[in-house]
Formats: sequence, C-alpha cells, structure tokens
Amino acid sequence: MTKCRYLDDIYIIELTGDIDHYTSEKIRRDIYMNTGRYVNKMIIDLSGVEFMDSSGIGMILGRYREIKERGGKIALTGIKGNMERIFNMSGLYKIIGRYDTVNDALKDWRSRK
Repeated sequence: MTKCRYLDDIYIIELTGDIDHYTSEKIRRDIYMNTGRYVNKMIIDLSGVEFMDSSGIGMILGRYREIKERGGKIALTGIKGNMERIFNMSGLYKIIGRYDTVNDALKDWRSRK
C-alpha cells in the first residue's frame, strides 16, 4: 500500500507490505500520479515493508533519477532486516540518504537550509 502526503515542500511516501515486480509498478504509478514532475524533495518510508526484491530497488532508483534531474534530493527511512543488507551491498546508500525515521530526515534537511 502507498500512502503519500506533502509536508511543506517535501513529498513523503509511506509504503507497507511487500514490494515485488507487481507492486513496485503500482507504487511507481501512484507516486507519478500524485507528484507529476514537480517534486524535488522526497522521503520514502520503508518501515512498513517486510520484503523487497530487485524490482523495488529499481523503483527507488527510478525515483532517485527523476529527483536528481531536478536538482533535488531523496532519502530512505525505516529500513530493516534483510533490506538493510541488500541496500548496503547494492551501493544504494552511496547516492541516497538513509535515516532511521521520517522525522530524522526532516530534522536533518531543515537544519541544512
């Protein structure tokens, strides 16, 4: 399930359940329908996700590329278990910020203004 909301100029996406080939495409469409091409700050909260396969990583990388093209930034929060290991091995943390919670990301981003 995808729950999207704006907080000031930051688009926060809360994901729950499993992210596989089928659901990652639905999530991508949901995000695009809600943001269009205007968002340049995005936080993806994965605290409600129990499983993610490579298509989920591909979906995240796609959002990263879109945001990066606009000069924006993206962060991941709530990563746990096996996903932590997969994200480390994939090198995702070299290009995308990682925070424990959405509030941690918000606090850090606001302090850098």
